Amino acid sequence: MPPHPTATRAAVERSLAELPLRAEAWVHGLCMDAPQDDRELLLRLVEIGFLPGQRVSVVARAAGGGDPLAVRVGRSTFALRRREAALVRVGAMPLPPAAQ
Repeated sequence: MPPHPTATRAAVERSLAELPLRAEAWVHGLCMDAPQDDRELLLRLVEIGFLPGQRVSVVARAAGGGDPLAVRVGRSTFALRRREAALVRVGAMPLPPAAQ
């Protein structure tokens, strides 16, 4: 029996903070179950372009792999704290159009 689509998706999804340097991925969504304190941060991430289907990559990390991360989304580059990047869910392949 093939794996349930949700189980397969969860197995290949990770947070943007976990993405290896220079690896390309696609935004699958944001952690909408984040604490109430992060609601404004989630809104800011949406406003700057972290939307399902957008291509992303981590282009640089601070020395020692700490904060901040330089993240490319679409044609723009932003500095994000690891805590912020952890709210973005990414996968190795884009989601099918019906799932977005």
